[in-house]
Amino acid sequence: MTDAAKAGSALKLGTRRSKLAMAQSGHVADAVRELTGREVELVEITTYGDVSKEQLAQIGGTGVFVTALRDALLRGEVDFAVHSLKDLPTAQPDDLTLAAVPVREDPRDVLVARDGLTFAQLPQGAKVGTGSPRRMAQLNAYARSHGLDITTVPIRGNIDTRVGYVRNGELDAVVLAAAGLRRIGRVDEVTEFLDTDLVLPAPGQGALAVECAAVNVDLAAALAELDDPHTRFAVTAERALLAALEAGCSAPVGALADLLVDGQIVNEMRLRGVVGSTDGAALVQLSTTGPVPTSHHAAEALGRELASEMLAKGAAGLMGERAL
Repeated sequence: MTDAAKAGSALKLGTRRSKLAMAQSGHVADAVRELTGREVELVEITTYGDVSKEQLAQIGGTGVFVTALRDALLRGEVDFAVHSLKDLPTAQPDDLTLAAVPVREDPRDVLVARDGLTFAQLPQGAKVGTGSPRRMAQLNAYARSHGLDITTVPIRGNIDTRVGYVRNGELDAVVLAAAGLRRIGRVDEVTEFLDTDLVLPAPGQGALAVECAAVNVDLAAALAELDDPHTRFAVTAERALLAALEAGCSAPVGALADLLVDGQIVNEMRLRGVVGSTDGAALVQLSTTGPVPTSHHAAEALGRELASEMLAKGAAGLMGERAL
């Protein structure tokens, strides 16, 4: 460590207060300490999404988790912030820089069910909890096509609260993001990892976003060392799809971009997208493949291309209120 680095003041990292957010931010803080030789201090910030008991779709979607952190950045109260990337609105403000998108964790959704059950083993009439219209649409569609009778129940709360509904018998199962359970060391509670052919994740799910003020160019350059180009291009394609559908973070839209490997050679990127009515009665699910993007523009083009195909198949009518 250089004398200059030792002399540098502690960097302030803004984070939500939840156990998951603190774990995610802690991982990034460790990496930034290693990179810069500077101390990193976590600054806990309460967002409207953390205190409101209303369903996310009613209070503006997952973007409500982001606003307070961004305000703290712009006021200079924190130097950088860590978000779950799927919570970020698709439009990036000019005064903030998405400095890094680190290597993505497992993007899949998982089932945590009573008695170790998988989704196909759930009893008729099973109550499955999720706060996500996207998950509801796909779970209900899968149940319909396989003769299962389930009821999706809207829930809110942190991981403890959601898993608690299963433990106390209120629900038969809940669906959560694999990444969150992995990051807090509770993946052993998963009873089934849901294949992406069954449930496509939210655009950006499993990825983190490290953001700082645009004027802080030196810090942005340092944080850029944490960036993983493959992850960034994948989530850029997914979020371009979401934006082109004019859908908000809480719309019933799933998307996943992954690399197609032939032997040891990565030769294409596949992007899959789905939009559905929450009762599962109607789904538009399409995919496209193209060369692995080497620029932000190429990744966005892949997303927009698939979105236009989905809109042509009737996707707009399945999204309820579209983002303004």
